[in-house]
Parts: sequence; structure tokens; C-alpha cells
Amino acid sequence: MSSPASTDTPHAVVIGAGIAGLATGLRLQSAGIQVTVLERHPWLGGKMRTVDSGAGPVDAGPTVLTLRHVFDELFADAGARLEDHVTLIPQQTLARHVWPDGSALDLFNDAEKSLRAVETFAGRDAARQFERFCAKAKRLFEAFDAPMMQAAKPTLAGLSTHVMRQPRLIPDMAPLSSLAKSLSRDFDDPRLAQLFARYATYVGGLPQMSPAILSLIWQAEAAGVWVVKGGMHKLAHAIAALLRSKGAVLRTNAHVRQIEVRDNAARSVTLEDETVLPCDYVVYAGDPRALATGALGTQLEKIAPTTKRAARSLSARVHSFATTPQGLDLAHHNVLFDGDPKAEFASLARGEIPDAPTIYICAMDRGYDTPPPTLERFEIISNAPATQETRAPKELETWHHMILQKMARFGLTLTPTPTMDTITTPQMFATMFPASLGALYGQTPHGMLAAFQRPTARTPINGLYLAGGGTHPGAGVPMATLSARHAAEAIWNDLTSTSTWAPTATHGGMSTA
Repeated sequence: MSSPASTDTPHAVVIGAGIAGLATGLRLQSAGIQVTVLERHPWLGGKMRTVDSGAGPVDAGPTVLTLRHVFDELFADAGARLEDHVTLIPQQTLARHVWPDGSALDLFNDAEKSLRAVETFAGRDAARQFERFCAKAKRLFEAFDAPMMQAAKPTLAGLSTHVMRQPRLIPDMAPLSSLAKSLSRDFDDPRLAQLFARYATYVGGLPQMSPAILSLIWQAEAAGVWVVKGGMHKLAHAIAALLRSKGAVLRTNAHVRQIEVRDNAARSVTLEDETVLPCDYVVYAGDPRALATGALGTQLEKIAPTTKRAARSLSARVHSFATTPQGLDLAHHNVLFDGDPKAEFASLARGEIPDAPTIYICAMDRGYDTPPPTLERFEIISNAPATQETRAPKELETWHHMILQKMARFGLTLTPTPTMDTITTPQMFATMFPASLGALYGQTPHGMLAAFQRPTARTPINGLYLAGGGTHPGAGVPMATLSARHAAEAIWNDLTSTSTWAPTATHGGMSTA
């Protein structure tokens, strides 16, 4: 690739201030590269956004932190400590699950406590099945962390070699089964199969179409869940503040019109107001489909071309508000299931809003050591198909009433009743995040080869790199943060192999030695 124009400090422009863009910027700035982060919205954090309420900002995106070590490493590589910038509160109750028949199951950060809870919930045989499932999920996670998630560019050949060295992984992977089918063999109690099938939706997939290997997601949650005091958006703000303290420039309301490419190398970024920012490196931390569709220049259409035709992941309807709850005892993270999961997922597969969806309720002010305030903040999430087609207001009103009625049937009432004003729909997500078509997780995770079909950090254009939930290793806050490491390391490797520039810092595993 092209080297910096001189021995002066190299300059990188990061487009998008979601978690991946901020994390990429922090790694590069900490390594001595001058960074400018551009964000088209007035807020930082991307999907880690908030909605105003009478009780303060309410999260309208991710709700909890998992795989904490990813963020400990990010801050450590910047010469800082995560706990000095955000307050993380470990959750003893990982999630509370409730069914229409009144049955309920809490899962905990203590494996033995979860095992006892499952036995009380569904019997001794179910507990033994749960124990075997946990062991399988752990084996899968530990086996695929290095060759898949931690690898900058995983290959099918490399994975096959890895699996052949550990042949017992093959039945664990169940390569010919969907997650739903695999779970039906793991558990006799359909409620437990229903519970763990939901993990496919955490990466935007349907359990009947997602690979069985996604059961490893349970291990990521079982290893620990943390609440960020004040809300998940505080993590984005903390990274942004650390970036600024190191000399990076962060600009909001900065809408990028074009990435200029000359001689197959990214040379500059042009904003809508005609401002031109020359640079040595560009990191695009948005949905890579925007590049493939030519939204930032026709020369970029050769980047991630599969994203133009690949099926999109699920989206969601997200309702964020403040109210006073009564009735149902809530943890921080709660799931109200429907009695017929097959009907719900069949509707989503057809591109329809389910008549009786499962509801995720994040009670933001729960999970602390102190009682919640009278006026609490809530984020309610219901899976929805990705679409940019406008829905009639009456249809959304019907859905809103249905959600409130479902919560009431579970014994949960809210005063005052939340209005429709703070609902975010897939259509709104499509507007906020161009070229996403409303999908929240990039490409669908369906199919055994889905993990190998995501774009990776490097692109065919010199000096242009990708990061974000739409790239490898995939969706979710920890995965997007890992993608940032892959992008930063690719830039560092290219820089140190082509330039005589002498950095003053050694961070992020990007050594100058």
C-alpha cells in the first residue's frame, strides 16, 4: 500500500463513531497516529444511542456488557484502566425469563446456582441436560475463539484443520443442524430450548436458520454480564473522552460525501460542506454495504460486493422511556416469552411483525446495590424484520397496544403509560444508518459459512480498512470492538512495513520492534 507522504506523523480518518470507530481511533491515537473521527449524527456511540426522558437519558441500543476482557484490553492498550473511566457492576442475575403459564427461570453468574435453578424449574433430568449444554458451549467457545473471533481473516481451510485436530468438536458443532434443531436434541423441556434459541437473535438471526454453533453465545454470557452505571452509552462517552485527551479530533454532524481514491489508494475524505481532509489511512466503521453500493464513491463498489446481495439480519422495534412499574418483579435484563416460538420466528422469516412476539425488557435502574428510583428508565426490544418501507401509523399503534397488553398479562403495569413518541422502528434505523436497509447486525448469520462471508478489515483499496458489526467477527459490542483491533493492527503492520516514520508510543500489541 502507499506509505505516508512524509516522515511527519501519519493521519488516519475514521468514519463513524460507533463502538468500532471509537475503539479503532483509540488504538491508533495511542500508537502515535493522529486520528480524526467523523460522525454524521449529533451524538457519539452509533447504535449505542439514547432517548431523553424525565428520568434522564434512556439507552436505545445495547443493554449490557459481556466479554469484559475485550474492553479491559482496549483500555490497557491505551495506557489506561477501564474501571477508572466507567463503573461496571457485575450482575448476579444474568437474566430473568418468564413464560405465559407463570413459570419463571433466573440464570446466574454462578454455574452451580444456575444448575439448581434449572432443576427447580424443570427437574433433575433437565438440570443434567443443562449441565451438558453448558460444557458443550464452553468447549465450542474456547475452541473457536482463537481461530475465528481473534483471527483477522479466518479461513475455512484453517478452521477445518483446527477441527480435525479436535474431532470431538464435530458433534458439538452439529454442522448439519440448525440451532433450533440442535437445541431440541439438547433439551426435553421445550422452554429451555426456546430460551437458548433466542441467542440467535442476539446476532440478528433466526434459530431455525442459524448454525448450531451459535450455542457458544451462551458461554459469553455465562462468563459474566456487567451493567455500565448510567447506561451503555457511558462506555462510548468514556472512550471518546480518552481519545480527546490523547489529542484526537472528534467531529459530530460531519456527513461524509466521498472517499477519494487515486492510484487505487485512499487519499482524502470529502464532507458534505466541501471540506476535504487529506489522510494516509481511512477506516470505514459503518455498514460496509454503503461502500459496495457506491454511496461514498463509485470506485468503492468493489469493496464487500457480497453485501449487496446477501440477506440482511433482523432489526427491532425499540421503545425507550421512563415510568413507574408495578407488579412483576424485574431484574436488569428480563425476557417475556410467547407460548409458541415457532409462530413468532415463522412470521419474522416471512418479513412480518409477529402477532405475539417475545419481549426483552431492560430495567436500566435495576441491577445496582441500591433500590431503583420511583421513576425508572426502561428499554423494551422486540425483534422485527429489517425494512426501509414506511409502515402505517395505525399498524404501529396496534403493535404498541399489543406490547402493553402482553406486559399486563404477565402482571407488569406501567404508570404513566409510555407513548409511541419514543419508539424506534426498522425504518428509522434505515434512515439513521444508510445502506443498512434497517438491519441492526449487517448480514444474516444464517448458514454454516456465514462467518466466512463477512467482509474483513482489509479491502482491495490501499489505505482503506473496515471495522464494525457488519464486518468480521460480527455483530455485538464485543465483536465490533474486536473488529477495531483487527483494523488498527492492519494499519500498523502496513505503516511499519512501508514507512521510515518513527513512532513514540508502543501500545495495543502494535510494537515498533
